[in-house]
Amino acid sequence: MNVLIISDSHGLEEELQTIAKRHEADVDLMIHCGDSELETGHPSLEPYSVVKGNCDFIGDFKDELLLTAGFKKILVTHGHLHGIKQTLLNVYYRAEELGAEIICFGHSHIAGSEMLRGKLLINPGSIRLPRVRSTESYAILSLENDTATVRFYNQAGDEIIDLQHRVTL
Repeated sequence: MNVLIISDSHGLEEELQTIAKRHEADVDLMIHCGDSELETGHPSLEPYSVVKGNCDFIGDFKDELLLTAGFKKILVTHGHLHGIKQTLLNVYYRAEELGAEIICFGHSHIAGSEMLRGKLLINPGSIRLPRVRSTESYAILSLENDTATVRFYNQAGDEIIDLQHRVTL
């Protein structure tokens, strides 16, 4: 089971479509963690399950989604309502309430993944305005049995090797 995770595209349209087409045969689910700045039903968002970010002023997106990938539950949120720039504990506790093992969020524009008390947290970074690193990014989560592998890619589709993360869930 493979899940494409993208966030903080801030008005980009063609790039969202290009990335979706690049991976459509390789992934089972596509997630956008908010701040698309596009309206609900926009063609560029069609393949994605989308949540509302703090810069999404048009459209009728939900603040969070609870999705299933294989046997794992994924909490998708932008992160601003959980204060992810200050602490990851709030979004962790929300996932705990919902029974989610994986948390996908954006907002900080900082690509990375980590384990926190048995939950996998993934921030795909931003494909428009990256922070900390100069490279725009998105992620693909691969789930196989109890192993999760997170790989990050630049906008051109090249893997960012040093961000790869493999864990047991």
